[in-house]
Amino acid sequence: MSVITGLGVVAPNGFGVKEYWAATLSGRSGIRELDRFDTSGYPARLAGLVDHVDPAAYLPGRLMQQTDVSTRLALIAAQAAIEDADVDTDAIADYDMGIVTANASGGFEFTHREFNKLWSRGPDHVSVYESFAWFYAVNTGQISIRHGMRGPSTAFVAEQAGGLDALGHARRTVRGGVPLVVSGGVDSAFDPWGWASHLASGRVSTDPDPAVAYRPFDVRAAGYLPGEGGAICVVEDAAAARLRGARAYGEIAGYAATFDPAPDSGRPPGLRRAAEAALADAGAGAGDVDVVFADAAGVPELDRSEAEALRDIFGVRGVPVTAPKALTGRVLSGGGMLDVVAALMSIREGVIPPTFGTTEVPAGYGIDLVLGEPRPAAVRTALVLARGRWGFNAAVVIRTFDQGS
Repeated sequence: MSVITGLGVVAPNGFGVKEYWAATLSGRSGIRELDRFDTSGYPARLAGLVDHVDPAAYLPGRLMQQTDVSTRLALIAAQAAIEDADVDTDAIADYDMGIVTANASGGFEFTHREFNKLWSRGPDHVSVYESFAWFYAVNTGQISIRHGMRGPSTAFVAEQAGGLDALGHARRTVRGGVPLVVSGGVDSAFDPWGWASHLASGRVSTDPDPAVAYRPFDVRAAGYLPGEGGAICVVEDAAAARLRGARAYGEIAGYAATFDPAPDSGRPPGLRRAAEAALADAGAGAGDVDVVFADAAGVPELDRSEAEALRDIFGVRGVPVTAPKALTGRVLSGGGMLDVVAALMSIREGVIPPTFGTTEVPAGYGIDLVLGEPRPAAVRTALVLARGRWGFNAAVVIRTFDQGS
């Protein structure tokens, strides 16, 4: 059995679990106008920004020189998770600690800055750290180096689904005999090239009102907003965690991933199969699920498709559904992990956060979307869903953990 014993959060609306959870319940948003370059000529200008954390206050100068924004945030979140789990990494054999992270965009800002130097000034002016700072696996590598973790390590690239894939693989790694794995997802791509990449999807909302620009499952839904940041957690074997007296937030009870069929194939999307397979992996049925943290794309056809999958599994209005990411934007590989944090806190505190921004759900969707204010509920099992562009689907079942069992 694999349990989560530590959490580290760097989100647009909160740094740390306590601040992020308070914002999630109260509706404090991290959505604001992107101001890191001139966006006046772009059709969309809103994003979920982590502008309240100074990486230089948490990282040594040598790491600041060799890392992109996304890696700095990942290192900060990993440190927070390790401290939250009360893990003494010096007391654990290096090969008994692994790293599994997800990253969808690599070191966008860093590499494009160095490319600009190459094109304008020549190769002698390019940082030697460009050789790895751009890479999707760099977060895994830098966390491993900083904390002396030399066990099995992996990196996933699956856009918004990547964080859940990383968590599922961390569980598999623990089951394979590694006592402790640091896992999660963090992303940032907000330089001009990164912003253009976001907009290229054609799904980013152009509504200028940050309060309602991203309103998933709403009758007026017109796209999502990108975000940055994410969450890192410590995953441990339950027996090993109990032996060292660790507190467990919850159990990773089930995981599954699927891939959508080719467009126009006539076959249904893979999200329902992922959800059902994750429930089967957890030995749970639809009636055991107390809340679903939805992917919530904010794009009408995608919202409709997800609502259909939920109706097919749970029945009409058969389970409370929520989407806290309306306050952060879609954070690529970090999005699913922020939902995992919210799910764990829902279990711990007995409350389901609402979906802010959304006010009217189409009757045909047939889902019980939590709106307006937090809903008190006894939450023992949560299903977290995520979909990435180009067909990725992932589902994780989070369940309460009996410390005495």
